[in-house]
Amino acid sequence: MGLLVFVRNLLLALCLFLVLGFLYYSAWKLHLLQWEDPKYDRLGFLLKLDSKLPAELATKYANFSEGVCKPGYASALMTAIFPRFSKPAPMFLDDSFRKWARIREFVPPFGIKGQDNLIKAILSVTKEYRLTPALDSLSCRRCIIVGNGGVLANKSLGSRIDDYDIVVRLNSAPVKGFEKDVGSKTTLRITYPEGAMQRPEQYERDSLFVLAGFKWQDFKWLKYIVYKERVSWTHNIQREKEFLRKLVKARVITDLTSGI
Repeated sequence: MGLLVFVRNLLLALCLFLVLGFLYYSAWKLHLLQWEDPKYDRLGFLLKLDSKLPAELATKYANFSEGVCKPGYASALMTAIFPRFSKPAPMFLDDSFRKWARIREFVPPFGIKGQDNLIKAILSVTKEYRLTPALDSLSCRRCIIVGNGGVLANKSLGSRIDDYDIVVRLNSAPVKGFEKDVGSKTTLRITYPEGAMQRPEQYERDSLFVLAGFKWQDFKWLKYIVYKERVSWTHNIQREKEFLRKLVKARVITDLTSGI
């Protein structure tokens, strides 16, 4: 009888010890969650940004001279800055977009969550959504992005800009009449509803129109355009500014406006 009492007390003590241990462990984990510095903000950017390449990649590209095409360099740099968004999908969405599960986990601007039906409708009537075969065949494509800040005025850099394989222009950046400074070539024109040129004749015939979707309304806007429906959307300028500030902080872009 005494042995049974001893075993019972031992089991009770063991159970009490396990319960206290579980409570202590849970409290410790909660403490860590509460006080541990998060690595990412709510948009998915690293809070402590570092635009330097890892040592092995820096060594790999160390011997490339300025201006020479560096295969894989841009992708390596973006992965170093934003490890959560390391090339999760092709450059342009096509009718296989549903298989890219990773970008379907995030809302715009980092993904297409909730946009499946809109994208399917847009792509069903879109004839071209790729680079030209000539550009696709290049093993290394040299790209330049021409902004709208006016810093190119009177610089006579037009011919140098046109030397690049791919010339990207943003929103309604003018070309006609400014060729000496900004060049005459446009491969891609990237825009979103509020920055888009309003008349079709303003777009270059040999360029690709690219939508940069910052918010779900942008996809709806493009559907209106494609189907020639009445255009309507809501402008969320604060969200766009927040996104641009993150890019400036990461040194992906430079702010020339003295504060976005």
